[in-house]
Amino acid sequence: MSVTQQQILDSLAKVTTPRGVPLTKAGVLSEIAVTDGKVYFSINVDAAEARAWESVRSEAEAAVRGTPGVASALVALTAERKPGSAPAQRPGVAPVSAHRPAGAPGAGLPKQAEIPGVGAIIAVASGKGGVGKSTTALNLALGLQALGLKVGLLDADIYGPSVPRLTGINEKPQLDDSRRMIPIARFGLSIMSIGFLVDEEAPMIWRGPMVMSAITQMLRDVDWGKLDVLVVDMPPGTGDAQLTLAQTVPLKGAVIVSTPQDLALIDARRGLAMFTKVNVPVIGIIENMSYFLCPQCGTRSDIFGHGGARHEAERLGVPFLGEIPLHMEIRATSDAGRPVVVSEPNGPHATIYRSIAAKVRDRLQALSTI
Repeated sequence: MSVTQQQILDSLAKVTTPRGVPLTKAGVLSEIAVTDGKVYFSINVDAAEARAWESVRSEAEAAVRGTPGVASALVALTAERKPGSAPAQRPGVAPVSAHRPAGAPGAGLPKQAEIPGVGAIIAVASGKGGVGKSTTALNLALGLQALGLKVGLLDADIYGPSVPRLTGINEKPQLDDSRRMIPIARFGLSIMSIGFLVDEEAPMIWRGPMVMSAITQMLRDVDWGKLDVLVVDMPPGTGDAQLTLAQTVPLKGAVIVSTPQDLALIDARRGLAMFTKVNVPVIGIIENMSYFLCPQCGTRSDIFGHGGARHEAERLGVPFLGEIPLHMEIRATSDAGRPVVVSEPNGPHATIYRSIAAKVRDRLQALSTI
């Protein structure tokens, strides 16, 4: 059964807003996108009203999900500040500074809610895009799984989700009896991505509160089951997505991915500093695209320089997890949806990823999380 935009509007008309009128008459709805039973839109209000509208967002999402023909729904609350008005607190996320005693960055953050059944949540992050973070996150998850752990992978890079392509997954997640999304199983991993819910070529234009809402939904409205580790592939940078994750779930640690050159390392430092400020342990730094070994002549070329991430880790006093070469097999298997840890489990590159995964596991055990 297909669902129409009018059916969605009819369901939303039953939701009453703080303004005393139906949601459809409040002038706050964005365009409603309906594709193959998947519905997503935003509710746009002034930041001063945001707290009062959070319950409306939840009611609207429930109303849409209860509409016949709807497979999944994503409703974001976008709160914007009018020119000249004072900044308002975003719903559900308290300012970091409000919970820190003077001189103690990151200390005293509000207690985050655990995700039932998930032992440890780790973020794989980078200060900038184009460093191979998603490929690294996927192969790290597979490396942990090869060590006997039950592992999930959340693609939280909502601006440019890569995991559907990297895993070759084209199907859509199903819903359980509680209307929660069921992760898609592939390669022994439980996988969820915003890319499963939108078309691959659809432009991902997200405002800050929409980012926060989408990530929260993919964490909490998904039936992750029993996991030892949930690996979260973060968007590049140090913005709303990273802060939302750090403040809403108890992150056990962060893995920073960088290439060797100075420009990438500058951004990697920012990412590392951000996690430190919100009191998230840095598990270590990975140097990706560390060197190129010519497959014909065996000559090694340090295309982006070499050793920069290792030196940065030593300078900052955090673990260095390993070097991953720039190699055509890693690229080709990723593009084909057959990650190298699966497609060539006995090859040299899979060995590198498993070695890094073992260091991550050992670090988590040292932190008493698994």
